[in-house]
Amino acid sequence: MIDADIIEPSIDPKTKKIGVRHVKATNAAGTRTKIQVRDFDPVYTDEPASLGGTNTSPSPLETVLVALVGCDGVIINGVATAMKFEYTGVDFVCESQIDVRGPKGVPGIRPYFESGSLEITVYSDESEERFAQLCKNVEFRCPVMNLLSAAKVDMTVKWKKRPAADYSGSVD
Repeated sequence: MIDADIIEPSIDPKTKKIGVRHVKATNAAGTRTKIQVRDFDPVYTDEPASLGGTNTSPSPLETVLVALVGCDGVIINGVATAMKFEYTGVDFVCESQIDVRGPKGVPGIRPYFESGSLEITVYSDESEERFAQLCKNVEFRCPVMNLLSAAKVDMTVKWKKRPAADYSGSVD
């Protein structure tokens, strides 16, 4: 075991299981790309007008942040289920910084995020000890958070806990 606070895997750790993700996309020689994922309605990416785009959809890097908070939501739910950790919801606030010279081809400037911040507020009446264990396990398991870490993006992650009854959001 890596750390006493890391919970057991929810899958046989000795049996490799490959998960394949597949998307199709088309781009008509511009900044806007139409992307098809499984049988869902298409999603789009674009760039702000200030970066030469048509500003009709989130930028690809904004969708990375969408993926981060969405992935954290999934992993929080999975870890909470495994721990029998009760919570009523989660709110996320995320931002990142990029030197736009990188994607414009300036040598020595990386073309992706330099840093970012993520604030995660979990609405729960669980103890601080169990909350800390949840946080540690989510950071250990979240694929997108670990991709950013492997890319050496300087991410500041701040976890907060608020009373379960304070959650007012909904997912429609």
